Amino acid sequence: MSDVNQEIAAPVRNYSARLSPTPRGARLARLLATEQLRDWGVPLDPAAHIVAELAANAATHGRVPGRDFGLLLYVVGDTLRIEVTDTRGDRVPRVVQHPAADAESGRGLLLVDALADKWGVSAGAPPRKTVWAEVRLDRSAGACAPVGPRCGEAGGLSQGTNG
Repeated sequence: MSDVNQEIAAPVRNYSARLSPTPRGARLARLLATEQLRDWGVPLDPAAHIVAELAANAATHGRVPGRDFGLLLYVVGDTLRIEVTDTRGDRVPRVVQHPAADAESGRGLLLVDALADKWGVSAGAPPRKTVWAEVRLDRSAGACAPVGPRCGEAGGLSQGTNG
């Protein structure tokens, strides 16, 4: 059987949740994700940090009263994909390369960029958008160098306004 067929034949582990776009919802996203990753036997780092940042962004910048945000985790082959969907498709996140030293925000996507192997934004059915990140699960302590497209490269996050 080819490698492609073996990967497809392997079960896809997935988890999803709808959460309130509040600090409490963002915290719950991290806690639920951590428990699910533990249950799957998947390393918590860096995934838990990525979930925390993406969920905090959804609760802070993607908040629309009365609309939840979604968390989706799934593993295919040796890759964990994390997706956070909110209802502010008009607010495409962007990386602030050099946030002011006294700024209270603006560093979350820098962390995601540093921790994820790939990440980006996908438009959903209006008014949704999904910010996603992928982490290879076969990393060893000495092989944690990021690979694949990054912000501003093909397949990475398009630069937009944080309006």
